[in-house]
Amino acid sequence: MRVIRKYANRRLYDTQQSRYVTLEDLRRLVLDDEPFRVEDAKSGEDLTRTILLSIIIEQEQADGEAEVFSNDLLAQFIRVYDMAQPLPLARYLEQGTQLMLEQQKRMQDQWQQAMRHSPMELMREMAEENMRFWQQAIGQGQPGKPESKEKTGKNDDSDK
Repeated sequence: MRVIRKYANRRLYDTQQSRYVTLEDLRRLVLDDEPFRVEDAKSGEDLTRTILLSIIIEQEQADGEAEVFSNDLLAQFIRVYDMAQPLPLARYLEQGTQLMLEQQKRMQDQWQQAMRHSPMELMREMAEENMRFWQQAIGQGQPGKPESKEKTGKNDDSDK
């Protein structure tokens, strides 16, 4: 697992690549399903969760239209932390999000499959097949390549 060290100056250092990285670099690792652990450079304390939350905050602030967490939802999260017996919210959110991502992937795959079999795609495939046929047919009639009598259908009386 890739180890990222966080220093007191708030800089993040990727020990595998021997270079400083940004939250955007770590976001890219998440998107690429590359596991990593962020640890405090002095104490070794695991800071991964805090860094992941920072990435989410940065995403939320960067694009107002792609907002995932509304003010009401965030307020409800805060209330969950104050409950005498907190709900098993983490497990529910993990499972719900995983299900949503799987369904989204399935829909994208089905959409791509449907687009592959669109009328335009069928026409393209037929055109490519016709092109291959004519290239092969023309290639056989080129000079230097003997044509058989059977293929040309010609009766040449000079052979008699």
